[in-house]
Amino acid sequence: MRYRLLGHVACAFGLASLVSLASPARAAEIRTTGTPGAPDATTTIDGRQLPAPDPQFGGEIKDDALNSKPWWAPRIVPPKGAPNILLIITDDAGFGVPSTFGGVIPTPTMDRIANDGLRYNNIHSTALCSPSRAALITGRNHHSVGFGVISEQSTGFPGYNSIISKDKATIGRILRDNGYATAWFGKDHNTPAFAASSVGPFDQWPIGMGFEYFYGFVGGDANQWQPNLFRNTTQIYPFEGKPGWNLVTGMADDAIDYLNRLNQTLPDKPFFVKYAPGATHAPHHPTKEWVDKISAMHLFDDGWNKLREKIFENQKRLGVIPENTQLEPWPTEILPNWDEVPPQDRKLFIRQADVVAAYAAYNDHEIGRVVQAIEDMGKLDNTLIIYINGDNGTSAEGGPLGTPNEVAFFNGINKMPTDVQMKWYDVWGTEQTYNHMSAGWSWAFDTPFTWFKQNASRLGGIGQNMAVSWPARITDKGGLRQQFMHFIDVVPTILEVTRIPAPDMVDGIKQAPIEGTSFAYTFDKENAKAPSQHKVQYFEMMGQWALYDDGWLLSTKVNRAPWEAFGAANPDPLNNQVLELYDLNTDFSQSQNVADKHPDKVAQLKEAFIAEARKYQVFPMDASVAARIVAPRPNITAGRTEFTYTMPMVGLPQGDSPSILNSSYTITADIDVPEGGGEGMILTSGGRFGGYGFYLLKGKPVFLWNLVDLKRVKWEGADALAPGRHTIEFDFKYDGLGVGTLAFNNMSGLGRPGTGTLKVDGNTVATQEMQRTLPMILQWDESFDIGSDTLTGVNDADYQPPFALTAKLIKLTLKVDRPTLSQEDVKNLQNSEAVAVDGNPIHHMQPGPQ
Repeated sequence: MRYRLLGHVACAFGLASLVSLASPARAAEIRTTGTPGAPDATTTIDGRQLPAPDPQFGGEIKDDALNSKPWWAPRIVPPKGAPNILLIITDDAGFGVPSTFGGVIPTPTMDRIANDGLRYNNIHSTALCSPSRAALITGRNHHSVGFGVISEQSTGFPGYNSIISKDKATIGRILRDNGYATAWFGKDHNTPAFAASSVGPFDQWPIGMGFEYFYGFVGGDANQWQPNLFRNTTQIYPFEGKPGWNLVTGMADDAIDYLNRLNQTLPDKPFFVKYAPGATHAPHHPTKEWVDKISAMHLFDDGWNKLREKIFENQKRLGVIPENTQLEPWPTEILPNWDEVPPQDRKLFIRQADVVAAYAAYNDHEIGRVVQAIEDMGKLDNTLIIYINGDNGTSAEGGPLGTPNEVAFFNGINKMPTDVQMKWYDVWGTEQTYNHMSAGWSWAFDTPFTWFKQNASRLGGIGQNMAVSWPARITDKGGLRQQFMHFIDVVPTILEVTRIPAPDMVDGIKQAPIEGTSFAYTFDKENAKAPSQHKVQYFEMMGQWALYDDGWLLSTKVNRAPWEAFGAANPDPLNNQVLELYDLNTDFSQSQNVADKHPDKVAQLKEAFIAEARKYQVFPMDASVAARIVAPRPNITAGRTEFTYTMPMVGLPQGDSPSILNSSYTITADIDVPEGGGEGMILTSGGRFGGYGFYLLKGKPVFLWNLVDLKRVKWEGADALAPGRHTIEFDFKYDGLGVGTLAFNNMSGLGRPGTGTLKVDGNTVATQEMQRTLPMILQWDESFDIGSDTLTGVNDADYQPPFALTAKLIKLTLKVDRPTLSQEDVKNLQNSEAVAVDGNPIHHMQPGPQ
């Protein structure tokens, strides 16, 4: 609770019941309750300055307490009647996923919200995860708040540095300082990857952005069985860990517990909860119970063409798309028709779809438990629930074939043969996979639109839907709203309905204007068909862009499928484009390109896009994808080549730990082996789906590389270490090219071979060549651990985490010799043509569950 009051003026007026401290256009009424100066007094604030200034003491001080008058500052509360707010945002789900909007996947909770309130069929994202989320919590465009792309691709430009600047306070901060309880559950993909360690800084973590409580994971994706989980800024490990424990249920449990504790402690304090589950982002990890339920429904047996047609028919029947909406032909140039898919491939693909559908249904069920808990508290009537389906369109990053390991995709392996994938068929969706589905299903799940997540110029990438309920205010139960909206409109809507103004100053910093438009006007039945108040909106993601202008949509023709992350980048993404034009007033699905009929409109809207791009920090535009992952950024290891550790430490995230990819390196461990021998992890980074480990196994030194769960390269000493002091060393000589000589025209400096040598007390005990190394990332939801292994291990056949080191670690040293990239090198890298991982590396690896 906060006990503050706005300045000295209210004190001078004796805490009058109504004091206006700003112009009528900006003022929030100040209302007080209780006896001024008494412990039970409360007040609202005008909200211009956050935090509200401390008031002057209002009592009287004499030489002795008996003749003095005590005085307490009133507790700050929101305006009377301000609603509780539950903001739900699911992940990687297109327009055709939920049953609420015609999908075949049952989402009864979203149905419930829609039937109690309103359906919205015209709200838009940015086409990518954390950019959409940054827009959602700030009310500003994603480039305005530094999230032109995800943090893992951040570059040193204001629109792309993944830092939400101090002049753009989040809705959590605004509501907290106005007396709300604020909490964030689930995915946090808005903390920079280079600021996610336990040493902070924490100003870009949820608790530093105005959320008093955080329970969830930091980063884009998370293993739902073994997540890198945090409470506030403390890693939770081991977590509940019961057999079958899953984060989808775990975070619902924690949210319900939080809400009940709040209700029992201070029942009149309104809450703002951001609820952001990992579903349905890869890996798709539902429980077996839900997989069995969905499989028994046989939703996908007829394939993706029929699925798309069925969803389209359902959408028209429900009235959530206009009757004249047209469905474009199936894109046979990139995805086969179902009747062309071989029978064994069909079996695999149906399994993929069953699992992702189970994940979506399971997630909606757990959200329902949270909603029910609010009802059980008697608070549902005055709770505004905003349930947004997807932070972008459905993901197609599994490629045409899908994958049992998404980490493989990010390392350039995006067409793993189906016969190889079948080795994981029986464990698909379990802790043994980091799975993703075929893009054929993704195309169908974006019905009636086309294309996917990442494609900012197509409605399949940016077209979302949502359900909103607020029984105390919304009376048009089950109504449909078709006004154009964007994620940046959520914050101003919340501010309007709570009657809390956007602040002028936060922590002494003048605030940039909110860029969204409130859609609270749509809550009233008489405004059901009112014109859209949000008139103009730009879109841009990795060089693909569009501009909406009062029904018109200028968009670039898609020139890259999402799974084509390693191709040559468009050198001039502003101008080197084929421009298309759509009239969305008559063409809901963006299916009728009319650019040839309106060349003047095309030219006009392009100029308008350029103006918006300049206004909102979109320049410099960059169409590169994978190259930005390996571009340098200011993590805490930047500029360092030697790292020393003298005690166990776990939980250092990938973005803040030393990277040894595409480099030569030497890891040296000085240890003292106890009587009876030693065992356990010395150093590991990554996990089951990509990483390395340096450990003692039955006393023998081992260094192992896990190449995205397809092959494990192992160096092992023949003899167990005798008790006493030893120095064990792993030295890797990378076959990359030196400084200034990297052949960037084909990224051949990445993922190249190398030779590793394992030594004990200066003597070589094992040496071999690695024909391939990982070029891009390790498993990025696993950490850099010393002395034990959190979450998953790099080799299940050798050990199970935590595999604590029983020898005493005296000193661990990591030295990295990596090529230095000049600005010209980086420029060439961003315009490169291919990664040095060949197109079909499977033949050189031994795949399958280990």
